[in-house]
Amino acid sequence: MKTMLSLLGASMVLSLALPAQAQFAKPEDAIKYRKASFTVMAAHFGRLGAMANGRVPYDAKAAADNADTVSALAKLPWAAFGEGTDKGETRAKPEIWKESAKFKEASDKMQAEIVKLNVAAKAGNLDALKAAFGPAGASCKACHDNFRKD
Repeated sequence: MKTMLSLLGASMVLSLALPAQAQFAKPEDAIKYRKASFTVMAAHFGRLGAMANGRVPYDAKAAADNADTVSALAKLPWAAFGEGTDKGETRAKPEIWKESAKFKEASDKMQAEIVKLNVAAKAGNLDALKAAFGPAGASCKACHDNFRKD
């Protein structure tokens, strides 16, 4: 029984160590995954923007909940930019793969700004949300400008 549990534990650890790209059977699966991640993230980010810009009333709990969701989702799409995912139904520009260091830098900056937005949203203060929303939005826009086809 101990041997079986040891083997099970070892296989679980090894499965966690596999590269993220291995989770996608086909490049099309990765493209669908990253598009879905960005779509859901944009919906929750838009809710924060609506509050920050005064289009909807500020709700501290809703802001915190949406920021939590955005923060979790901001980590997801990057593994889905692997080899072969530059073809097919995607708006990803070739620069993602040609300038991978610059793309990684942009994704890291966006994630850092989202962390700040999450902290601000949890403060329960509209002014803090407004102050953090602008830089977070700018980091998203910078990546879109450089790495996404319109």
